[in-house]
Amino acid sequence: MRVNAAQVTPTPSIRPWAALWSMVLGFFMILVDTTIVSVANPSIMQGLDTTMVATLWATSAYLLAYAVPLLITGRLGDRFGTRRIYLLGLAIFTLSSLACGLAGNIEMLILARVLQGLGASLMTPQTMAVITRIFAPRERGSAMAVWGVTAGVATLVGPILGGFLLDAWGWEWIFFINVPVGAIAFILALRFVPKLPTSAHRFDWLGVILSAAGMFLLVFGIQEGQGYEWGVIWGPITVWGMIITGLVLLVLFVVWQRVQRGEPLIPLQLFKDRNFSVGSAAIVTVGFSVTGMSLPLMFYLQLVLGQTPTQAALMMVPMAVFSIALARPIGLLIDRRDPRRIPVLGLLLVAAGMLGYVLLATPDTPIWVLLIPSALLGVGNACMWGPMASLTTFSLDPALAGAGSGVYNTSRQVGAVLGAAAMAMLMESRIAALLGSDAAAASGHGAGGLTVLPEPLRADFTAAMMQSMVMPMSVILVGAFIAIWFSPRPERTGEIRVVGEPASA
Repeated sequence: MRVNAAQVTPTPSIRPWAALWSMVLGFFMILVDTTIVSVANPSIMQGLDTTMVATLWATSAYLLAYAVPLLITGRLGDRFGTRRIYLLGLAIFTLSSLACGLAGNIEMLILARVLQGLGASLMTPQTMAVITRIFAPRERGSAMAVWGVTAGVATLVGPILGGFLLDAWGWEWIFFINVPVGAIAFILALRFVPKLPTSAHRFDWLGVILSAAGMFLLVFGIQEGQGYEWGVIWGPITVWGMIITGLVLLVLFVVWQRVQRGEPLIPLQLFKDRNFSVGSAAIVTVGFSVTGMSLPLMFYLQLVLGQTPTQAALMMVPMAVFSIALARPIGLLIDRRDPRRIPVLGLLLVAAGMLGYVLLATPDTPIWVLLIPSALLGVGNACMWGPMASLTTFSLDPALAGAGSGVYNTSRQVGAVLGAAAMAMLMESRIAALLGSDAAAASGHGAGGLTVLPEPLRADFTAAMMQSMVMPMSVILVGAFIAIWFSPRPERTGEIRVVGEPASA
């Protein structure tokens, strides 16, 4: 008699923590690449002789290709095996990283970044699904805290690592570094990540098409709107036409998920879990704000204060130190206490850190003063990522692990895509409004990319960057309000978990 997959007991060969740390290395690498480019944007803009908007598309293209397939890649893991899909994604990501470093123009870089995003989208849902399936309930909170803190720390380490690599060898090495790391991660995953039971799924291809087309049109319209002066792009195609069409397609996607009789990309029963609904909504604001915040900050530090990429990245050290130092205490707190108020505190502290930059940043601000908001952001990140991931996914049915992971990660990445696109638009708009005829020079248009702005432009450019930062600050405050609605986490009962191959009696 065949035993139900949800009742499989652990086997001695399964080492949950070894499996987790093996996947964390790959997960960390792909998340670093969501922020490592932010510190390199001025160097890429200069090295490839392109514009600010085109350079920012290297980030948006990665995030877009990362976010759109996540709904289906979670299901691919359920159908063909989490280990197999993770390894496939890791191979694609590693090879496309090599292509990024070899890119000779911005078009080649954007194309390679799209491939990177596709590889990342195959990997990410598998990490979360494996945690849900191989860890006992009493350990799942700590394991999910590791996953969440990894996501937070990676966004902080990205700019720091990027700065060192830029100054030492050039912007290409922010991509080349992924090749040896990816190879090591592949070997570790082969050794420690277990093969888990699979189940048959029918894929909602209409849903895939509607969601992909809708997201692309929406993000492209927002990203390129300022460059086309919110008018005609080509022939009858206008910026607002693309944005409206994208929104309509996304609405149709949601309607289709509700009315179709087959197997939807988003099983609506997931949202009957209140904490899953709250967490999925709140993580959108986190992705939006964290991604959006880094862009104006790095341009300010380098183009106004004249810092090198390494110096600019080192301004994030307090953020990284506090996040890493608090990871263990916060993880233990998640397992032992009700953690539902911790994410609210974390989101408010991140907003406070952004407000600190807005109030303190001027062309003459002493460097040490800017370390204060960096430290606030570090404490906030430690309180935000792990507890939110744990609360959101704790009660998921193992049979929905892949789908739930896909939805949660899609929510985060959709926020990141919109944050990067909206910030590119807002930065360009504020530069144009405050610098007038000098806007082209300030954004690198026709100048091959500037290293430091001329003195007369610095005050207005600083104002443009800090005004832009008000947007992610406001969005993450919305996230704090949403997080208030987390309900108490259910008591842990039983030790059932899904590991190993199905047994037979």
